[in-house]
Amino acid sequence: MYSFVHEPTGIFPSVCPLDCPDQCGLLVHKRNGKIVKIQGDPDHPVTKGNICNKVRNMTERIYDPKRLKYPMKRTGAKGEGKFVRISWDEAIEIITDKWKELIETEGPESILPYSFYGNMGRLSAEGMDRRFFHRLGASLLDRTICSSAGAEGLKYTMGGGFGIDPEDTVHAKLIIFWGINAVSTNMHQIILAQKARKNGAKIICIDVHKNQTGQFADWFIPILPGTDAALALGMMHILFAENMVDNDFLAKYTVGHEELREHVVQYDPVTVSGITGVPVEDIYKLARLYGQTTPSFIRIGNGLQHHDNGGMCIRTIACLPALTGQWLVKGGGAIKSNSGYLALNKMSLQRPDLLQNKHTRVINMNLLGQALLELDPPIKSLFVYGTNPAVVAPDSNKVRKGLAREDLFVIVHDLFLTETAKYADIVLPATSSFENTDLYTSYWHHYVQIQLPVIERYGESKSNVEVFQLLAEKMGFEDPCLYETEKEMISQALDNPNNPCLKGIDYETLAEKQYIKAHVKPLLPGKLLTPSGKIELYSKKMEQDGYPPLPTFTPLVNDGDFPFLFVPGPNHHFLNTTFSNNEKHVSLEKEPCLHMNIQDALSKGIQDGDQVRVWNHRGECILKVSVGENVLPGVVVTQGLWADSPGAKHLVNSLTPDRIADMGGGATFFSGRVDVEKL
Repeated sequence: MYSFVHEPTGIFPSVCPLDCPDQCGLLVHKRNGKIVKIQGDPDHPVTKGNICNKVRNMTERIYDPKRLKYPMKRTGAKGEGKFVRISWDEAIEIITDKWKELIETEGPESILPYSFYGNMGRLSAEGMDRRFFHRLGASLLDRTICSSAGAEGLKYTMGGGFGIDPEDTVHAKLIIFWGINAVSTNMHQIILAQKARKNGAKIICIDVHKNQTGQFADWFIPILPGTDAALALGMMHILFAENMVDNDFLAKYTVGHEELREHVVQYDPVTVSGITGVPVEDIYKLARLYGQTTPSFIRIGNGLQHHDNGGMCIRTIACLPALTGQWLVKGGGAIKSNSGYLALNKMSLQRPDLLQNKHTRVINMNLLGQALLELDPPIKSLFVYGTNPAVVAPDSNKVRKGLAREDLFVIVHDLFLTETAKYADIVLPATSSFENTDLYTSYWHHYVQIQLPVIERYGESKSNVEVFQLLAEKMGFEDPCLYETEKEMISQALDNPNNPCLKGIDYETLAEKQYIKAHVKPLLPGKLLTPSGKIELYSKKMEQDGYPPLPTFTPLVNDGDFPFLFVPGPNHHFLNTTFSNNEKHVSLEKEPCLHMNIQDALSKGIQDGDQVRVWNHRGECILKVSVGENVLPGVVVTQGLWADSPGAKHLVNSLTPDRIADMGGGATFFSGRVDVEKL
């Protein structure tokens, strides 16, 4: 297999492993076997050498002295973080002995894997781990914490994760960043927007917080959280009423435009203004700009779907480009996700056929706290990798109470002793992406990329593939697929007859070229993967599944009698909790704060810079307040998930609900309410 490990000095191709749509091409500089610098690959066709500060300072994370070097066993109380060094043989033996006992006494479903995409490598996140746990017969995890609600809404409308090629967005004359802080979370879409702006494009940002993207835009439209579908329906009302729709496109490429025309009559601008907080005149201005500008492009963000009504919200906004026929115009249309174009052969990669009990229980990852405290029969062992649920999961106090159960056997495989790892019985050191062979597919651009090992393993760390192979061997599993190489797994994943976009892309070619663009054709004219083959403005499938068949605004669920809607958004220098424990990135981000409207601050006797208590029935935080006009009255916003530190109360997810969104089992992080008081 290809590897750069044994070349001590030089510049080597690489790929960013972060859960970020940009998935940048990188160049890694090595001296005497150690990475000394990470830069963007100027030859990458989309990312073109530009990288964010997170990655530019990645070496600080890889060689952080706090990084785990060897397996450890807990000696103190759960959560205390006291451990003693053990060998890999001992660690694997302790784990498998415990699991064999649990399978015998409680059944295999007493064991639960808990993971997400802390490393976006497909082998690391959904390869040997899935094969192993399917073979074990463990409870299945529904990995719905991020994009599942929106993915479901988009599927009803467009047939899956399909949008326009981001490289074409330089041709747009109107760009709407809707619910996405792209400066911090999709920087290359900002670079493409800047190019479009030089050619006369106007840039609009619709969001609950005037973050860096709001400041970058030509026009920032503040909106009340969870009301975006109402604004989109108000735009549709005006587009139909003022005859700014493309009737030929609607007749040829959509289903249900007549029903939609009648349906949106009720969403007049006065009604929509009352729901959204957007002035009537701004709703008219926005709709007319959208209806009269071509090409127009909407970048639909991740945050929108983290509401009780998140799936329907994404479904509703995704209908807009069809009304003005933008899908046929180069640079026109929308992107929520482009993951459908790079869909791998999941059956071959994950091997669900290994699971003998087809009725194995499925546990939604957003309900981890409930699952650990209330599930019957109970979860008796938890294996955590690629995520940090003690900080990331909603209703975190409930999660931590569950993790503290003395009868819960917890294993964590990670690079650091995370907040979750402090509750573990066994901690296993993980490799960084630069130490592995792995396959990467963007959910924004159209390139498949490969990571070949660049550096030696840090300490005694092992990859996910290796760990689950060691566990399989010790459990006595003989299935050949549990012992396949990374090369074999990548080859199987890329061999997907159901996805013609991947035709001709294989391991050997990727290892030689580093990245290859998929063979993606324009979405239209062509047949979509919806039941009708068209854009479904009216969806019979939704009706059958118990949803309104037309785009509809549904208010948020009542979250208690607290005065403020609370949105804990991402920040600029962390990615969830990745980097939140690395001093360089913390120094760049400075400190957590709460953004509050000046009217609300005055009514509460709060001044800019004060320490405030943010609380509800689930928990509390102590934060510094930033007072201004960056959020609407009645809304408070934080940015970033901050690591635990002595005496600090920064755990924002102690305030977030663990309710499930309207579709896809999604999270509702942004549909909580809080109160705020000056300390």
